[in-house]
Amino acid sequence: MTFERLEKNISDNIYEAQLKLGYDNRPMSLNYTNATLCHLIGKDYTTDEMAEILEKFAEKMTEKLGKIAFHSIKDGFCITIPAEGTAYVHTQSREHEFMAKLVETVRCHADTEKVLAVFKEASENTSITELNNEEFRYLIYFPDKKPDEYYYCVSEEEEIDGSIHASYHRFIREDYEELGF
Repeated sequence: MTFERLEKNISDNIYEAQLKLGYDNRPMSLNYTNATLCHLIGKDYTTDEMAEILEKFAEKMTEKLGKIAFHSIKDGFCITIPAEGTAYVHTQSREHEFMAKLVETVRCHADTEKVLAVFKEASENTSITELNNEEFRYLIYFPDKKPDEYYYCVSEEEEIDGSIHASYHRFIREDYEELGF
């Protein structure tokens, strides 16, 4: 059992939310399914076992993220990071600005080509697969996990003026595969 991937995922989700909503020095709650937590920790656990694992995780993360709280929700857990934890994430320097560029591009109601360009600029080793299913148009990820390990599903929505606005959903690989897009 290892907590590095869970810690990184929580930090990445906080960072992404801060880019989208702004930093406000408040606690943040994140909902995780038990399956996602098992993927991030690297082993399958029952819900009761996961509660014990999260207690250990909270203890280990106290110095960095403060006193993490969690409670059971349907099929998973809500994990609350206190204000000192969100501040810690806010002050950490990032090795790359990929997520900041992606969020800013999507925020500006960019078309799909501009969004795809952000991925291509981030890495020459970018996998882009056209899905064209009911949910998403593209699956994008970085096979070498640089700048990150996530799977991005890009969708397109028509705006009132007829233009097409691209948006994305981010998944860990295992969750993407289980969803079966």
